[in-house]
Amino acid sequence: MTILHQITPDMALLYKKVRLRALQDSPSAFGSTYLRESQFTDEEWDARARNVDGKRAVGYLAVDGEEYCGIAACFLDETELQKADLVSMWVAPEYRKAGVGRLLVDAIVRWAADRGVESLRLMVTSRNDAAIEFYKRLGFSMTGRTEPYPNDPALFEYEMVKPISSISGLRGGPR
Repeated sequence: MTILHQITPDMALLYKKVRLRALQDSPSAFGSTYLRESQFTDEEWDARARNVDGKRAVGYLAVDGEEYCGIAACFLDETELQKADLVSMWVAPEYRKAGVGRLLVDAIVRWAADRGVESLRLMVTSRNDAAIEFYKRLGFSMTGRTEPYPNDPALFEYEMVKPISSISGLRGGPR
């Protein structure tokens, strides 16, 4: 059974392991690269883990038994606190279509709703049709906004958004 763990500073090395695996597996799904992040020091990973402490940002790792199989994070918008951004979303290939992605997004939505967030945004690359369809099934829709993808001039990113104000009464979530 897959469960979620909120990323804490004592999980920094696990966070690093899962994030680097995600960057290797799906390089065009992220704004960063494996080469860049693999050079971060352990102190930088500690700082990143502290940055998703649950106050203005949160991160989750999905684990099935001993296998870490997914990651997602969310940051409150710096200027519009009713908006938040879903970032770093990834599920290991062998766990896709098994509910892990939904589990991660649901946890992010609960966290954001508990903070009064009204809409959750994300960016997805133009070639990632499976992710686009996944997000649509979860209630995200295209906004029409696009941006160039920073790591490949042949790609661009679509913005998608999900309203969440209607579920702000949700409580609970991963332990």
